[in-house]
Amino acid sequence: MSSETSYSFAQAAADFSAFSWGPHMLVLLVGGGLFFLIYSGLVPFRYLKHAIDILRGKYPEANAVGNISHAGALSSAMAGTVGMGNIGGVAIAIVAGGPGAIFWMWVSALVGMATKFFTCTLAIMYRGKDETGRVRGGPMYIITQGLGSKWKPLAVFFCSVGLVGNFPLFNTNQLVQILKEYLFLAPGSTGVAVGSGEHFWMEFSLGLAIMVLVALVILGGIKRIAAVATRVVPLMILLYVGCALYVILTHLGDVPIQLARIVTDAFSVQSVAGGLLGTMLTGVKRAAFSNEAGLGTEVMVHGNAKTSEPVKEGLVAMLGPAIDTLLVCTATALIILISGVWESGGANGISLSSAAFAETMPGVGPYLMLVCVSFFAITTIFTQAFYGSQCFAFLFGAKREHWYLYLYLLAILFAATNNLSDIVNIIDGAYGLMAIPTMTAALLLAPRVRAAAKDYFRRLQVKGESMM
Repeated sequence: MSSETSYSFAQAAADFSAFSWGPHMLVLLVGGGLFFLIYSGLVPFRYLKHAIDILRGKYPEANAVGNISHAGALSSAMAGTVGMGNIGGVAIAIVAGGPGAIFWMWVSALVGMATKFFTCTLAIMYRGKDETGRVRGGPMYIITQGLGSKWKPLAVFFCSVGLVGNFPLFNTNQLVQILKEYLFLAPGSTGVAVGSGEHFWMEFSLGLAIMVLVALVILGGIKRIAAVATRVVPLMILLYVGCALYVILTHLGDVPIQLARIVTDAFSVQSVAGGLLGTMLTGVKRAAFSNEAGLGTEVMVHGNAKTSEPVKEGLVAMLGPAIDTLLVCTATALIILISGVWESGGANGISLSSAAFAETMPGVGPYLMLVCVSFFAITTIFTQAFYGSQCFAFLFGAKREHWYLYLYLLAILFAATNNLSDIVNIIDGAYGLMAIPTMTAALLLAPRVRAAAKDYFRRLQVKGESMM
C-alpha cells in the first residue's frame, strides 16, 4: 500500500469520525439522556434496589418468552461494554481530552442510566421474530413495530452502520498490542504499535489464535455467549476493581487531588482537546464507546431476556452504565492519573494503561491487567459478534446470518495488523451514526415507556413481594 493511499484511508476515517461526532451528538446523547432522566421521574435512582432484586431472581416469571435470563442479558451486555473501552479507551480519553474528559464520562453515565431504562424497556415492548420464528430484539424492531413500517428506512440505516460499528476492531487491536508486548517483546515496548509493519507475522499469528477462540463461542449463538459471559465477566470486574482499590489505598493522599483535577479540568477553556467543548465531546464519545447507552447495541441483547414485563428489563439494563463507567472507568482513570505516566507522552491506549499499572503496582500489576484485559476483550468480541449478526439477520434474513459471522472472524485479522488511530475513527464514526435512529425512536416512544412504568410500579405497590 502506498503512502498516498494510506494517507487517504486515514484521512477518510478521521473525517468520518468528525462528521459523526459533532456538537449534535452532545445534544442527542447527553441532552436526550437528561430528558429521559427528568421525564422518568428519576426512576434510575429511585428503584436501584428493586433493579438489583430483579437481577437476583427475586421476581421470577413462569413461561416468559425469551432466550436468556435477566442476569444473562446484563452479563452479555456488560461483556460487550466492559472491555478495552474501559481500559484503553479511558487512556485515549485522558490523552485526547485531559483529566476533565472523565468528568463528562461520569455525566454521560448518569444520564445514560435513564437512556438505557427507556431503550431497553422498549426492547421488550417491541420485540420481533425472524422468519424462523426466533425472538429478536433491537432498535430495528422498536422502529418498525413501535413507529410503524413507514419508518423502516431508519431501521435499515441502523443495521447498515451497525454492521461496521460492531466489527471487533478496537478490542482486537488493543488485545494484540498487549499480548505482543508481554508475551514476545519487553513489557512497555510502546514504540512498536500494532500496524507498524515491524512485527506483522507476530500480529497475524496472534490475530489468528484470537479468531479461532472466538469462533468456538460465537458460532454457538447468544445462549453460549451468555453462558460464558455470566461466568467470566463478574469475576474479571471484581479482580480489576480490586487492583484499583489497592492502588487507591496505597496512594490515598493522591485521590482527592486527582478527583479535584478531573472536576476543575472539565470546565477549563485551555484543555488539550481545544477548550470546554472539545473536552465534553471527548468524554461523551469515550463514554458512549464504554457503556453504549443510546447507541442501540445493548438493546439487542436485552431484547432477548426471558420476561413479559418490559419495565423489569429496563431497570436491569440501567445498572450497566453505573458498573461500566462510574465504577470500572473511574478505577482506570484514577490508576492512570495517580501514576502520572500520561503526562510524559509517547504512549496511548492500552500501552498507557499498562505503564500506569507498572508504575502503581510494580512487578505484578501489568500481569494482573493482562489477565483482566484479555478476558474483557475476548468477551466483548463475543458479544459484538451477536450484535452485528442481529443487524445482518434483519437486513438479509436469519438463514444467512452465518455469512456475517465468517466476515466478522476475518475482520479480527484486519484489526490485528492495522493502525489504532484509523480503527478508532472507523468505530467511533459508525457508533455515532447508530445513536441517531436509536435515540430518535426512544424519544418518540418515551410516553409509552412512562405509561408502562407507572402501571408496573402501581402493580408492584399493590402486590408487593408477590408480584410476578
